[in-house]
Amino acid sequence: MPELADLRAAFVEGMSRAATFVAVATTDGEGGRAGVTVSSLTSVSADGEHPSLLVCINRQSPAATAILQNRAFCANLLAEDQQEIANLFAGRSATDRAERFDRVDWAAGDIGQPLLAGATASFECRLATALLWETHHVIIGRVNMVRLSGSGSALLYGQRAYRRAIHLDVK
Repeated sequence: MPELADLRAAFVEGMSRAATFVAVATTDGEGGRAGVTVSSLTSVSADGEHPSLLVCINRQSPAATAILQNRAFCANLLAEDQQEIANLFAGRSATDRAERFDRVDWAAGDIGQPLLAGATASFECRLATALLWETHHVIIGRVNMVRLSGSGSALLYGQRAYRRAIHLDVK
């Protein structure tokens, strides 16, 4: 059986080889306004009372705390030209957390959650449930509203770098 450190390193390397889309989870309300770049976002179901999605956020992130308190959030799927926004909400700039929203264009959605301008899709959600799993909150939201932009080209992240999707002609 491999050492735990070796297993972790192999896991991190293996997951780095998977390309995933980049999103910013935002929230606003009594718990404060916050946002964080996430790569762990997926649909749960399009059926049921409302469509639903799942996002995983580190428990130490102020955004996770704010989402749990606000009981609502928006998952903003970034367009391929929004690398700067991804870096901003990932904390890769000198911008203070409280000033992040001052550096981007955004508008409040139907239930008051920050929808980022230019995002290829924004999913405004009410918190359905959350589970603390070791280091991360697994958060499931019921989608209240979807805003789509004119561009369907999402920003991807894989092999430890930003990527963009290209169409492959299969013959």
